[in-house]
Amino acid sequence: MDTTTLDRLAELIVAYGANVQPGQIVSLGSDLGKEDLTRRVVASAYRHGAKFVDVVYQDPYIKRIRSLEAEEETLPFVPSWYRERMLAIGEQHCAMIRLEGATEPDILADLDPARVALDHLPRLKESFQVVADQTTNWTVAPCPNPGWARKVFPDLGEEEALAALWADMIHILRLDEEDAVAAWEKRNELLVAKAAAVQERSFDGLRFRGPGTDLTVGLFPSSRWISAGLENADGIRHAANVPSEEMFTTPDPARVDGHVAATRPLLLQGTVIEGIRVRFEAGRAVQIDAEVGAEVLRRAVEKDDGASRIGEVALVDGSGRIGPMGRIYFDTLIDENAASHLALGAAYPFAVGDDADRERANVSETHVDFMIGSPEVEVDGLAADGAATPLLRGGAWQV
Repeated sequence: MDTTTLDRLAELIVAYGANVQPGQIVSLGSDLGKEDLTRRVVASAYRHGAKFVDVVYQDPYIKRIRSLEAEEETLPFVPSWYRERMLAIGEQHCAMIRLEGATEPDILADLDPARVALDHLPRLKESFQVVADQTTNWTVAPCPNPGWARKVFPDLGEEEALAALWADMIHILRLDEEDAVAAWEKRNELLVAKAAAVQERSFDGLRFRGPGTDLTVGLFPSSRWISAGLENADGIRHAANVPSEEMFTTPDPARVDGHVAATRPLLLQGTVIEGIRVRFEAGRAVQIDAEVGAEVLRRAVEKDDGASRIGEVALVDGSGRIGPMGRIYFDTLIDENAASHLALGAAYPFAVGDDADRERANVSETHVDFMIGSPEVEVDGLAADGAATPLLRGGAWQV
């Protein structure tokens, strides 16, 4: 990719996504194979006044080696300094950036899912605490790379696939606009307006209906619909996802009932899980099936008591730039911003307004998003008496 595009993406990530402030320490998570964009993000952060940029690279082959060779009882182990570092990032009000896009999407697919599920690194439970405390300004953004491109465009050669992925990301990230930030701000105005319109109605719940899906998700009286970015405890606005096409809230984890069929595959723990079907009773996922990779997801929801309950529900309409592409990207950041979705596991407590409701929000060490929306899936807002208000039909807002 040409250096101008790389620099524009780096600037979008640093200035718009994380909104790095002068004097901040920046924690940057990346992977081997993403060095070009990583270095440009570092340069942009320093130009914006960062005091220090701490880069941590992950190597998917090292994770595979551990899954194969380590004693099974040691796989859940995390060195104490990993946890201490994450907590220090929050205590020192750092900025956090993560570059997404698996460099080897299927690297763990042939391994025993029971062993794979034991090693959750690089994810840490402390990261949820830091996000919940809102002490950091953070963002997650995509970094096209050959391995990811091969997965999305398996019928193309490596160079053609990478060029095609970059072309899609340039469009999705609005880098094809003269001013990408202005383009995002215009899009955000619509998202904020729709979130406000839904918030005003104080729905008691949501109902999703479509092929393989009839699911009711209860909401707290004080569930807050959030879109187009967050504000941390220091008043710094930041876009947690670049791109972001969603509005989300924290549901009542005890009031989820029915069945749901995923509308997109999920890449989890180095395995692509396809054809997910989940049945909920009284808030808990009591049955999980899939055409491929079901055991990986089942193991994930066994992590702790809250892992089988819902911590987030998000609505995504069809007027963004990802869904109309008609493509599966095998990356949660991109795919979840193409379709309405749920997350099993940890809730975002800041998406609940009342202290008593916040105490009931789901708690877990994990957070697994899976996509359940499409133009064929209808979404209604439910009043306490069961009266339904159409929210999404054919992927279009009805409010």
